[in-house]
Amino acid sequence: MKLTALSNLTLVVALGCGSAAEVAPPPAEPAPPPPAPLAPAPVAVAPAPEPTPEEKKRAEEAKKLEADWKELEQKHAAEIARLTPEVRATVKALADKGYPTTRAAISAALGGKHRAPGNAERDAQRHPVETLEFFGVKPTHAVLEYGPGEGWYTELLAPALASKGKLMVTMTDPNGPRTERPTLYGTRTKLFLERLPEVYAKTAPVLVDPKAPRLGADASLDAVLLIRGAHGMHNNKMLAVWLAEFHRALKPKGLLGVEQHRAAPDQNPDESSKKGYLPEPWLIAQIEAAGFKLQAKSEINANPKDTKDHPEGVWTLPPTLRLGEVDKAKYLAIGESDRMTLRFVKVEAKVASPKPAASTKP
Repeated sequence: MKLTALSNLTLVVALGCGSAAEVAPPPAEPAPPPPAPLAPAPVAVAPAPEPTPEEKKRAEEAKKLEADWKELEQKHAAEIARLTPEVRATVKALADKGYPTTRAAISAALGGKHRAPGNAERDAQRHPVETLEFFGVKPTHAVLEYGPGEGWYTELLAPALASKGKLMVTMTDPNGPRTERPTLYGTRTKLFLERLPEVYAKTAPVLVDPKAPRLGADASLDAVLLIRGAHGMHNNKMLAVWLAEFHRALKPKGLLGVEQHRAAPDQNPDESSKKGYLPEPWLIAQIEAAGFKLQAKSEINANPKDTKDHPEGVWTLPPTLRLGEVDKAKYLAIGESDRMTLRFVKVEAKVASPKPAASTKP
């Protein structure tokens, strides 16, 4: 009896121990996630400095220059398409013909089909026949045109001088940096002359450094034409340099024809030139100081409607119309600028009188 009870007790103890070993421990608590890294404290960024007025002006000029390059390329392509073989044949005949007088030569050129669209519309306000006759240009002359621009006068002078005379035009280097405006101007002249050799093959481009101009041989030109360009020379402080070079290149008694936007007589040329205008008495004095004599002046290109106080200077007026559609009718009614028209003749530079010999008396 005791043995049986003991056996049962042993069995109970054994079963109890086995059950304790088989029970799974309670699940462990999940480890807390690692703390998120602290975000770096925000660093204060200084705002970009406001561009200076000079920087803004350079940026605007660069943008305008690139637009002008595109416009030049478009115009050149349009002109190449317009100058058909038929047009080229007619203008070649125009250039091959000899003309007895300036009036006959320029009158014939005015009707030429080589002229760019819109240029003939300027004839009534620019009076090219009367102006060139007044300057004394002849079909047999060697003529230099300073700053031909888009070629308004070159279109007329080239066929007039092709047979018996010679035309030269100044140009800046077309191979300079594209970011420089003189490169654009040089390229414009180069393309202008190259696209119509039937008329411009005999027109000689004269490559010049605007800061150190050189126009070829001494006393080799009959006439120099400075048309609406003197204000730019003065703005660049190069007027005296250019006048001296004109004087050197002209033959004795050679002619200098000047057409220039005219400021009021009492205006400060340093200020008026920025608007494209120069006072007439002042300009005459500068040219005569360079070794020229005023022969005659004309009111051919006068315009009393020009008040000369426009917001964008002379470029407010046609043909530039820089304000676009703003007051366009008003400026078209005024017309092109009031311009002086002057003819000078080269005179020899005065030779200083020799000083009297010093006395040898005691």
